[in-house]
Amino acid sequence: MEVQTQVKPQEKKEVTQRITGAEAVIKCLLAEGADLVYGYPGGAIMPVYDELYKFQDQIHHVLARHEQGAIHAAQGFARTSGKVGVTLATSGPGATNLVTGIADAQIDSTPLVCITGQVGSHLLGSDAFQETDIVGISMPVTKWNCQVTKAEDIPEAIAKAFYIARSGRPGPVLVDITKDAQFGELDFKYTKCKGVRSYTPVPKTDPESLIKAAALINEAKKPLIVFGQGVILGEAEEEFKAFIEKAGIPAAWTILGLSALPTKHPLNVGMVGMHGNYAPNKLTNECDVLIAIGMRFDDRVTGNLETYAKQAKVIHFEIDPAEIDKNVKTEVAVLGDVKETLNDILPFIQQDQYENWLKEFKELDTVEFEKVIKNELYPQKEGLSMGEVLKYINQETQGDAVIVSDVGQHQMMACRYAEFTKSKSNITSGGLGTMGFALPAAIGAKMGAPDREVVAIIGDGGYQMTIQELGTIFQTQIPVKIVVLNNEFLGMVRQWQQLFFDKRYASTEMVNPDFITIAKGYHLKANRVTKRENLAKAVKEMIQSPEPYFLEVCVEKENNVFPMIPTGASVSDVRLS
Repeated sequence: MEVQTQVKPQEKKEVTQRITGAEAVIKCLLAEGADLVYGYPGGAIMPVYDELYKFQDQIHHVLARHEQGAIHAAQGFARTSGKVGVTLATSGPGATNLVTGIADAQIDSTPLVCITGQVGSHLLGSDAFQETDIVGISMPVTKWNCQVTKAEDIPEAIAKAFYIARSGRPGPVLVDITKDAQFGELDFKYTKCKGVRSYTPVPKTDPESLIKAAALINEAKKPLIVFGQGVILGEAEEEFKAFIEKAGIPAAWTILGLSALPTKHPLNVGMVGMHGNYAPNKLTNECDVLIAIGMRFDDRVTGNLETYAKQAKVIHFEIDPAEIDKNVKTEVAVLGDVKETLNDILPFIQQDQYENWLKEFKELDTVEFEKVIKNELYPQKEGLSMGEVLKYINQETQGDAVIVSDVGQHQMMACRYAEFTKSKSNITSGGLGTMGFALPAAIGAKMGAPDREVVAIIGDGGYQMTIQELGTIFQTQIPVKIVVLNNEFLGMVRQWQQLFFDKRYASTEMVNPDFITIAKGYHLKANRVTKRENLAKAVKEMIQSPEPYFLEVCVEKENNVFPMIPTGASVSDVRLS
């Protein structure tokens, strides 16, 4: 009898390739779809740059003029594209120059992967040339970081970095790779990370929380929504719009939430916070239900916590459990991805209109217009105002532009007066308040949204902190439009000195260089406006230019931003003058 034996098919062997750790870094980036990186070379990252040279037809590298410029550009790219921004830097000062941008990205929830070179593993801890403990330094301001000392560990570390950076509440991660790991060899294979033990990026939503939240909303007489960047990061703009339109509830925004809802939407009642609009600030302490969506109750929003919305029942839609009850006690916490939770709660929400409540907002809007806005947009005095510059930018862009701002008076003016029709349009340094952010961030923002007009609004102080990035614009020819509102002061600090320090202007007056000459030195088109009759034409010329363009507007030196909530005061104490 013939015995048949079952022949097992040969198991398919996974094909691996023997490559260096440096080449593995590049292949990992390509596997993650990261074909654009910002950086600055140096000794400890040179092996990676050598491989980058070989892959330059697949990965575009933007050479910044300073590592801080590189990371802010990566932030701008991430904020407009919704992708992970990538930065390369060398060890020592190269790595430490990234720290401000990392901290900025951490507090503003921007997904970044920062790859730094490090001295050889045998030199770690020896105070070798350009050695710093960047893992220890960056630990408090990263979502996750690690050091890699063996070539074979590079793919897993980078896969984990991208997963952590983009999942859940996004943030910056840092991977520090020793030079011997870059030179070492490994059998390369890449598997994208799909989960990390003990890390739950999106908490499970309790269905009961949706029912409780809906009941509070439906019973409310004077509900108010305050929405933040979580709506944008969760790509929940349509769900949010459907929610507010069905509920009929007025919605106010934090500066990072700006542009999630079109500026002219009838339920958009303006900005909350220190320099926010009069109505939403005053009426925060009169609403009976406060619905926070994707925001973290920052102190600039709440003012004095002892008096903040004490009369209201608070509902908090949030992806990060650490934010619940951190600053403001909630009645109902709705944890989860806001795109899903807003969609899930919608069937439980009753269609409503709050005509009398909305009328209160409109009445206070009229007060603010007469006492503040009219004087800013249509000034009767000779000096130019910051607000009227934004007015002409709005006219030329029709609210379709991306506005990138630094920090200070110009930032508050940009947030207050820029108009937006699309999401991911207001790119600014929110939580950290980083001077020098706007110029490099505008470069990245334009690369992340190449089909959109990108206008950087910058003060003369912050502009000079990263002015060298004009060199990056010159080399790349990225057609960003740069507007410097020059009041020859560190304006926001000066305003505080005027109001709270008896006009003792200590170290805030600026003696500035000739910005036009500097711009022309970088071969940029440049113009200066000192008179109102030339402003509209200059803004139009700038916006219509297909090339990078620099516009300096000399504005009134001692103009202030109002409304204003003094530090430590209640939101009800918002001042109009």
